[in-house]
Amino acid sequence: MKKYFALFRIRFINGLQYRAAALAGLSTQFAWGFMQILAYSAFYRANPGAFPMEFSHLVSYIWIQQAFLALFAPWGVGGNVVDTIVSGNISYDLARPMDIYNRWFSEAIADRVSKATLRCLPILIVAFILPPPFKMVLPSDLFQFSLFLVSAPLAMFTVTAYCLIDHMSTFYTMSRYNAIFVILADFLAGGYIPVPFFPEPFRRIAEILPFAAMQNMPLRIYSGDMAGRDAAYGIVLQLFWFAVLLAFGKLHMRHSLKRVITQGG
Repeated sequence: MKKYFALFRIRFINGLQYRAAALAGLSTQFAWGFMQILAYSAFYRANPGAFPMEFSHLVSYIWIQQAFLALFAPWGVGGNVVDTIVSGNISYDLARPMDIYNRWFSEAIADRVSKATLRCLPILIVAFILPPPFKMVLPSDLFQFSLFLVSAPLAMFTVTAYCLIDHMSTFYTMSRYNAIFVILADFLAGGYIPVPFFPEPFRRIAEILPFAAMQNMPLRIYSGDMAGRDAAYGIVLQLFWFAVLLAFGKLHMRHSLKRVITQGG
């Protein structure tokens, strides 16, 4: 595993160099976070009892989502994987004495962590100093926060495994853009609206799909919308879907590499 940790470290340090991109992303995330909270605030003032989450929980959900968007979003990373496949440079990766899937996975995780490292702290500071009811609050107790610390990396691993499967579809389509996979994952994972806002019985179906094991789980655990037995069940669900997506991704990679043809001078 040393070589993959070395790749992670190199990619992580390289990702920290893009400070201008991080500042641009911060402005977008602040604008999007404030816009969402103000929009929901108008609806909650009209009829707060009509919504499945308390407004304070929803505010924490949105701010944590924006602070760690790079960890959980099914977009914004992995473009180099697609370019490698389309350009034929995958032949260089095939010549290296390491597993290609593990290499891509470790590099994708490094990209996510480096981007989140540059962006999360300013968002968290602002979110904590805002006046109520727009202020983000800490979890109700230390145990709830520890569940979030377990769920967050599992969500990152799960969404990364899903994204690699999406990227590997380029072996067959040779297309750089497979937007349907991204939109589907972002919507069903609670990226646009939280999963509890989905209508029944669609919500119950969405909560057992692999997308529910992505950002939906850590955000709801941190905000307090999921606690105790429900939170523990959610973490078990994350472990299950991560294992399934990881195994499927490795099998998919093994099958795809048998069909790879590279041409050049």
